[in-house]
Amino acid sequence: MNEVKGMSRKVALEGSHAVSEAVRMADVDVVAAYPITPQTHIVERIAEMVANGELDAEFICVESEHSAMSAVVGAAACGARVFTCTAGQGLELMHEVLFVPSAMRLPVVAAIANRALSAPLNVWGDHSDAMAVRDCGWIQMFAENAQQAFDLMLCAYRVAERPDVLLPAMVHLDGFHVSHVVEPVLLPEEGAVREFLPPSEYPFPLDPDRPVSMGCYGPPYIYTEVKKAQEVAIENAYEKILETFKEFKEVFGREYRPVETYRAEGADILLLMMGSYSETAALAVDALREHGESVGLVKLRLWRPFPFEEVCRALRGVEVVCVFERALSFGMGGPLCSEVRAALYHLPEGKRPKVVSFVGGLGGRDVRAEEFENVLRRTKERVSSGELEGFEFVGLRE
Repeated sequence: MNEVKGMSRKVALEGSHAVSEAVRMADVDVVAAYPITPQTHIVERIAEMVANGELDAEFICVESEHSAMSAVVGAAACGARVFTCTAGQGLELMHEVLFVPSAMRLPVVAAIANRALSAPLNVWGDHSDAMAVRDCGWIQMFAENAQQAFDLMLCAYRVAERPDVLLPAMVHLDGFHVSHVVEPVLLPEEGAVREFLPPSEYPFPLDPDRPVSMGCYGPPYIYTEVKKAQEVAIENAYEKILETFKEFKEVFGREYRPVETYRAEGADILLLMMGSYSETAALAVDALREHGESVGLVKLRLWRPFPFEEVCRALRGVEVVCVFERALSFGMGGPLCSEVRAALYHLPEGKRPKVVSFVGGLGGRDVRAEEFENVLRRTKERVSSGELEGFEFVGLRE
């Protein structure tokens, strides 16, 4: 791990507490959250910070995730820097309100400790909850580890609060595999954080002396125009996200991209995925490279807005793309795979990579490096036999 500017200390933190530290250093004004596994450690630690005077913020104890999102929406409308967090069923209970801050252009920031959706009841991690909210109009980023969870939280605030963006942002971290794993984390000096993330100055705060209405009734003659403006806003946010990542590197020394690669140079087969299992998959890539296999890894850091151009650039000249994901769109297959195929669709025949789909790690099931090696071998077999349609479960019990 590279040293960074403004470095003060290296500490051992679980992923949840790395998020809590980022919230503290961001100097948020209002926190509202409801405890749910595996997110609970985040909000427990923040509650301690507020109680101990480490963070000067209003901590609102709410009765549900629906109320938590409603509370931070109201606080953000008043110009406060806000935070909430949840997971799984909690994110689904919050779902109704998620559309409000994106349409009202409120820079709400949330951490999601990704968890499988019921039924059956499961508290472990996969990406079912993330896929269920992919169309709510939020900027969404995926972290692989505790360091990235800390860094991307700061990036989320920086980009969400930009006057030329003003959109809510989520940072996804895998439940348990990131949220509960203790890792070394580089925590910067708070002066460096303030350099990167100055105090929030929301340009349209509610003011009792100048009352206005927000979120009013939108009849048919105006609704489409509002949605068009919202779509333009999140499309335009893409360049601002790139600028934010560049600014982050200038201050802290670590670089992020919407699409990142590992040993992808000259690869014939690329494994594409999101989240913490990318680190395990990298071990499989190393092992296969040592045996002369031409394979590599592509990691999506940015989920929304979807990085179409960068995906095409990363996959250019590759024969086969193997998409591994931890969610299932019933009756269709893997949602990530469908978007990768859509991104490649416009490429001419002969330049469009073949795409093979795998789904695994559901409900927190581990996928070992050896299983990723097998996924890549199965990819070659499926391409050779022409089995490109549909998807294949990884680690399915007989």
